Amino acid sequence: MTNFNNRISILFFVLATTFFSVQHTSLLAQQTLRPFQYGEKLHYKVSYNWGLVWVDAGKVVFEVESLTYGDRPAYRFKSFGRSLTSYDWFYKVRDYFESVADAEGFYPYWFTRKTREGSYEVNNKYNFDYENNRIISQTQNSNRPFSEDTLSFEGLVLDVQTAVYYFRTLNFSIMKEGEKIPFRMIIDGEVFNLYGHYLGKEIIENYDGQVYRCHKFSASLVEGTIFSGGEDLFVWLTDDKNQIPLLVEAKILVGSVKAYFTNGENILYPKESLVE
Repeated sequence: MTNFNNRISILFFVLATTFFSVQHTSLLAQQTLRPFQYGEKLHYKVSYNWGLVWVDAGKVVFEVESLTYGDRPAYRFKSFGRSLTSYDWFYKVRDYFESVADAEGFYPYWFTRKTREGSYEVNNKYNFDYENNRIISQTQNSNRPFSEDTLSFEGLVLDVQTAVYYFRTLNFSIMKEGEKIPFRMIIDGEVFNLYGHYLGKEIIENYDGQVYRCHKFSASLVEGTIFSGGEDLFVWLTDDKNQIPLLVEAKILVGSVKAYFTNGENILYPKESLVE
């Protein structure tokens, strides 16, 4: 039962790792119109496969807010995750992610993560210094004392929170099925070079019985305490102007996990991907 409860918060990694930042934007031109607006909220439930049974484990909300950073318009992206109340007595999970990114270029200014899972805590902060091409990384968790590092970088490196929304702005119409796409992301104080594949279009049924036309992707994962490494993560985004992450599924060391879209607020466009 411990493996089930102490991995509830992997929803954030599952969602965010999938919505990667592309190194060569010439391959994937950004859309003219944004697929989201200020005030959008997306709600998800997390289910864990424990043996032959799928068990609802937690929930998460993604929010978009307006912000001025310096003299430039910016986005504030926030995520809140928690275990369901019925599991709080056994293993309480509270996760918070936040980032601020430029509204035009989508490059991040800073990122913070505050995670509490039972008695285990994680605190990460990144500040992106574009004049000197460096990231000031501050990391700490229950097993590792506070440390501050300076990471040099070139090109576009996104934090996991900003990457969720950046990926939604990409133009999938020019992608070819099977196309391999490299991406870079900073995770737990390290910059990783990973890759994904575009797997084409697919029609899927959501947990509530509604049927959607979707784009499907796979992505490589970082090997560690949760994942075995390899391309075992899949995501389905709605095939419409909103490009909402509808379903995310990943294999983990013990079982598998799914994140289902349940509902949204202030969604910008009609759900044209919904099959009547």
